[in-house]
Amino acid sequence: MSLRELAADLALPAPVLLVEDDPLVRRRLEGLLLQLGYAGEALVFADSLATARACLANQPIALALVDLGLPDGSGIDLIADLRATDPGLGILVISAWSTQDAILAALRAGATGYVVKERDDLEVALALRSVLRGGAPIDPFIARRIIEELHPGATEQEASPPEGRLSPREHQILRLVAEGLGNREIAEQIFLSRYTVECHIKHIYRKLAVNSRTRAVHAARTRGLLE
Repeated sequence: MSLRELAADLALPAPVLLVEDDPLVRRRLEGLLLQLGYAGEALVFADSLATARACLANQPIALALVDLGLPDGSGIDLIADLRATDPGLGILVISAWSTQDAILAALRAGATGYVVKERDDLEVALALRSVLRGGAPIDPFIARRIIEELHPGATEQEASPPEGRLSPREHQILRLVAEGLGNREIAEQIFLSRYTVECHIKHIYRKLAVNSRTRAVHAARTRGLLE
């Protein structure tokens, strides 16, 4: 199913405020919104809290996609402002942050939904569709983390992969590392932010009990993780 087909039965409220300071991620999200059927002039961009607030002072918005880690503060403060101004506004957080504190703070501030940046375009589009339909989508990884915090041990066996087992995304990134690509090149190839790629690589190091790219590749080949 294409993104345009996914949005075929949706009303697309406009304008949309897209708050993201990473140019690569911003281009990715802009492309996703255009594929969903939005016109370019319906999109308003901001790369900081100050720019976002200046945009809001000049025009009302109908939907907001907000990152949390901004150069001049937290997107959580902007979410609270948006919610106070318009209690019915759809606000989807798209962030690399996945700590319980950040997630709950964003939801308490008024975010409608929360999805992590590492998700592919279809998954982000599905979260956006849920917001547009009045839902409150929470990334499965985030929901799992919250459940684990609220009920320690209750889902540990099912939810936590054994140490050393890489996720599909980590496998993908490790293969690109093995091909000699740097973090920026990997980010550009798989449409993630450089920060998100760096986070994945740290997770790979921890799971493989190594501290360098060379050792990670060697350990993965030794264990048969790289064909």
